[in-house]
This record gives sequence, structure tokens and C-alpha cells, in this order.
Amino acid sequence: MAINATEKPLGKVFTPDYQLSIPSFQRAYIWKPENILQLISDLEEACKSPETPYFLGSLILVREGDTSFSVIDGQQRLVSLSIITAALRDLEHDEEWMRLLDALIVEPGDKLRGITSQPRLTLRERDAAFFREYVQEGNLEALFDMNDEDCSSNAQRNIIANTKQAYDALAQLDEEERHRFASYLVNSVTLVIVTTDDLDGAHRIFDVMNMRGLPLTPSDVFKARAMSGLPAAAADAYASRWDDIMDPLGDDAARVEEFFRYLHLILTHKPATGKLIEDFLSDVLNQYLAGHSIEAFIDGVLAPYAMAWRILERPSDTVLPDDVRGRLEALNDYRHHEWKAVAMWALTHSFRNLGDPEVSFFAQRGSHSARDCGRTADPLGSHDRQRLGEILCALEQVAGVDMLNRRSAIDRRGHTAAAIRDLDKGFPVRLVRGLSVSAADRAGALIRLHGELQGDPDLVRLLLVRANEQRAGARIPRPRALAVVPIMPLDIASAASFSSWTADLHDYWMYRLGNMVLMQGKEGQIDRLTEYGRRRDRVLLRADSCRFPLTKQIADFNECTPAMLEYRQKETIRLLAEYWDIRYDESHADLTSKPPEQLSGDAGSRQTRGSQRVTIKQVVAAGLLIPGETLVWERPRKGERWLVTVTQEGRFRLEDGSEYASPTAAARAAGGRSAGLDVWKRTSNGEKLSDIWKAYRLRTR
Repeated sequence: MAINATEKPLGKVFTPDYQLSIPSFQRAYIWKPENILQLISDLEEACKSPETPYFLGSLILVREGDTSFSVIDGQQRLVSLSIITAALRDLEHDEEWMRLLDALIVEPGDKLRGITSQPRLTLRERDAAFFREYVQEGNLEALFDMNDEDCSSNAQRNIIANTKQAYDALAQLDEEERHRFASYLVNSVTLVIVTTDDLDGAHRIFDVMNMRGLPLTPSDVFKARAMSGLPAAAADAYASRWDDIMDPLGDDAARVEEFFRYLHLILTHKPATGKLIEDFLSDVLNQYLAGHSIEAFIDGVLAPYAMAWRILERPSDTVLPDDVRGRLEALNDYRHHEWKAVAMWALTHSFRNLGDPEVSFFAQRGSHSARDCGRTADPLGSHDRQRLGEILCALEQVAGVDMLNRRSAIDRRGHTAAAIRDLDKGFPVRLVRGLSVSAADRAGALIRLHGELQGDPDLVRLLLVRANEQRAGARIPRPRALAVVPIMPLDIASAASFSSWTADLHDYWMYRLGNMVLMQGKEGQIDRLTEYGRRRDRVLLRADSCRFPLTKQIADFNECTPAMLEYRQKETIRLLAEYWDIRYDESHADLTSKPPEQLSGDAGSRQTRGSQRVTIKQVVAAGLLIPGETLVWERPRKGERWLVTVTQEGRFRLEDGSEYASPTAAARAAGGRSAGLDVWKRTSNGEKLSDIWKAYRLRTR
């Protein structure tokens, strides 16, 4: 068995030298939005130090031919890197950059050299055509317009969700930042390519690489350096003290690294670069070594901040006052964690005994007295509880608004650094940069709430939880399994209770908050029920579902009507705006009463369209479609041909006179297929509708 291992940048992997394919026996693509967003965040941070490579692990390949390889380990990263590259390509205006990025995903071919055009990476047979058509070949507009019913596998749903999230995250960057990101991705993101000609050997390599060897964590390195600055008599005692502090944080290297990154930010007011160990040693630890005060670092810095980190990890188990625990539990609902650095600072500056090994901040099992004692806060050394509450309240407001506005990791870390810098100066919370929300931020968040929220069930779940808790006036105990389910079914064609609904109305409301409720159980549990009454009764059958007021509310409606969903939409947005205190502007005008079009002007230039669906009306208003012109959908093999006419009102009119507000609805009505942007073409020049939609999106970014 011949084995070869080389380290190469991504730009040398996505080349004709490696024709990669995923074997059918491999698992499907399972990365979720949080995984790809974390990768983008890490790369954004790393590209600020372009001279430092970013190691993305190893690929294990089995050679199938001169340049053909099967991927045994690395599928999730390769697919995600392809998605990120495709998003960068579609956001690009410069044709040369577009061509170069496209060549990373698809081999352009060279007739002279006998090289055929083909994708660099081929997925499993079930998903290969889908991935090639919509991601690799640059048809993202059609992808953005898709519904779950257009997918034949969970992997395809993950591809859609992750592509939208990657596009939205990268759309927040300006052109120079995206070029810098793309250049770093190609030249400095490296992988170790392990190749063999034997499948069994590849599996053995995989087992060895994933099961043997435990690399040193940052904590191990920092501990060794700290102990080197202590006399022998003190080193043993403080080595034990270090272990007592750090062991409760667990042995997850990524979480320990995250703790030290936030500690570095707190102490220096600047984010660490990709070189955490070097940064922490030079910016923090070496100063204590030079001052012969390592003991002060361990007792006065490491101990209290490590305890603060433990509190943030498990706030419900602490003896902290109810209001503090409640705020910390709420903050843990957010997928981004930059808020932790500010919360660590706030806890450390609010409890004098946070680093005292004799004081426990956690309740003993079965002990109510410990919890009661904590509520008095005397043994904990509590002080300035009001300021702590103000910080945590402002912190959640910023976390929620940043989430809705799709703030980049760089922006979020910038907020955190600014907040801690001002808090260290003693500023009142209302004047702390990074803990305030601008008028543009408020407007942008409300625009997102008004729109479609397809492909991100975790976000919708959090929004509905927050709205229900605001309505209830208290936190609501959640069942172990809590799903987001639509009031309307995805297909209403055969549902008598929706016979009066037009396809346009159904398409408009399907993925908006007004159509969503929380239900105990797993996703998809009422998908087969098409009648409103049966869906409603099944939802309300679960007692845990009825804990949520906005879910219980549907018992009061015998019919699902547009007016009902409009009412629920407005109420949900109002509740969320009140929860995050973004309902009113500086002049006390109610922003929730403004239509999204008016809010767009308030949001300013920072607002980006992202992957939000584009409407016919918007494209007509922009002059990219002309009222009266026709588009055609042809199926030569089936002998089918449909025509639509663009109306003055921004709709598609079929030959039978029926009109539709979206290409998807028109395609579904005509031929039963919903990928509308992928099928309609101009009769005048054959231009695909997806290309027109992309031109509009680029124009309005």
C-alpha cells in the first residue's frame, strides 16, 4: 500500500490534478448553517494575518486514476468550501474575479489539451446533479427561490440552507474585504492531502488519524510557560491550582481555545488573530512573567474568568439571583457567542468572590438552601446588581439585532472590544459603544422580521420562543423536542379548507412568521395533514405545545385566512420588537406600523439584500423586465410549451388568464414544477430568468 502525504493550499487542490468524487457508501452532506458560518467567521479572522496559513485538516483520498480520487475523509469541508467559493463568485462584479473563482469549482475545459469541462467535486449520485446545476454552475438565484418540496434529500436541504447563509454572511463584506477573503481562501487555507491506492488502507489511515494522539491545548502551553516563571517551591502548588481552575472547563480543545480567545479580548481590548498562542503569550502572559506576578494572573485573572465561563455554560445550575440566571439562559439561545466576553467581564466585576476556591457559585444537588443563599448574594460578594442587569439586558438586545441583521463575526467582535473598552473606563451602560443599537440597526432587524424566513428553522424557533415569552411575560419551560411547524401545508392543491386561497397568497405567506407555530415534537410531524382543522387539532393535542400563547391562539380560529395570518404576523413582530426594545425610534414613532419599504429607507446603506427572494414586481420596477413581453418554458421531450406575459402590475399571466406574483407560482400552476427561475426564458433572446434576477440582486446590493 503506497501512501503519500503533502500539504497544499486550496488553490492547488481545486485544480485538474484532483478530480474528486464522493463514493456512494459515504454519508450525506450534513453540515448545518452554524457549521459553515463558523468556518466563514474563522477565515474572516485568519485573513487579517495573510502571512499566516490556516490549516483546515487532512483529506484522505483513494486514487482511482491518474487524477481521479475518491474522498474517504473531508467531504463536509470540500462541499462547504465549494459553497463559499460559489457565493463569492455570485457576489462578484469583476468578470476576471468571477472567472478565477468559477475555475476553482468547475474545470473550464481546454479542447486543445483534451480537457473536458466538469466539476472539481462530484457528490454522491443522489445529490450530484443538484449540486452541480445550482451551486457549481452558478444558478444560485434558482436555489434561493426553492422550497423544501423541490428537494429529494436532506443533503439538498442542507445545501440550500448553507448556501443562503454563506451568501448572506459574505454579502456583508465590501468588495475589497471579499477580494482579500477570496485571496486568502485560495492561497493560505491549506490541507494535508493523504493519498493511497487501497480503500482498506485509506480506512485504516482514517482510524489512526482520528483516534490516536492528543495535541497540546492552549491551556497546556500557557500552563507550562506560567510555571516556568515560578520558583520551584511555588510551581507545584500553582500547577495544581491551575488544574483545579481549568479542569472543570472540560477537555474539549475548541471550547478551551474559545475561552482563552475571549480572555485575550477582555484583557487587551482587541481580538486575537489566528495565532492565539502567540498572541496570548506576547500580549498577556509575558507581561506577568516580566513582572514576576504569575500568581496574580492565576488567582486574580484566570480563576475569576474561568468561573465566569463556567457560569455562562450552565447558568441554570448556579445560585445566582433569578433575574441574572434568566438573562444568561436567554443569551445562551443565540448561535453566536461574542456576547460571552462582555458577560464574563460583567460577572467578574459584579461578584468579588468569583475566583475564591472556598465559594461555590453552583447549587449542590438536592440543596435548596444553597440556591436561597445565592439569591441573597452575600457570600458571593455581589455589588452593583443594577449595572449587571443593565449590561446583560443591553447585551441581549445587541445579540438579537445583530443576529437579524446578519452581522459578520468581525463586526460582532468589534462591538465586543468597544464595549469592554468603554466598560473598563467606567462609562454608563447607555453610553457604552457596542451595547447600543442604531436607527439603521433597528430598521434592518424589523425588515428581516417582515420577510421570508425559509431554510433556518433554528432562527425561526428562537424568534417564536422570544415572541411567546414576551406575550406570556415570563420564560416558558421548553419540551426537550420543540419544532417549528407551518399552519398551512406546503401543498394546498387538494385541501378543501384552502380552496379559496390563490397560489400567490399561499406562496407569500408560506415562510413568514405569521404562518409558524411552536409544537412539541420533531419537524415534519404534521406534513401529511392537508386540512387546516386536522393540522390545528394535532398541534393542540400536545399539552406542551399549548404552553406557548401564540400556538394556543390558533384554537380561536376555525379557518386559516390571509387576515388571520396578517394579524399573527403583526402581533409576532410587535412582540419581538418590544422584547428587543426596537419598536420605537428616537421620536417615539412606532416602527412596527411602518411597511418594510419605508423601513428600507431608514436602514440606510448598510442593509444588504442577501439571499432574500426577489419578486417580479421589483424586477419590473427596476426596468429589467418590461410589461407586455413574454417568457417561455419549453419541454421538447414531452412536447409541452407554456407562455407567460409580464403584466404592468408585476405579475406573470398564463395563457388561460390566471396571474401569479412569482415565477415559482406560475411554474407550479403551468407544469407542476416549482423551480420557476430555472425554467422561464425570454422569448426575445433566450435569457434565463435566473440571470435577470441575479442582475437585479447585484444592482441593489
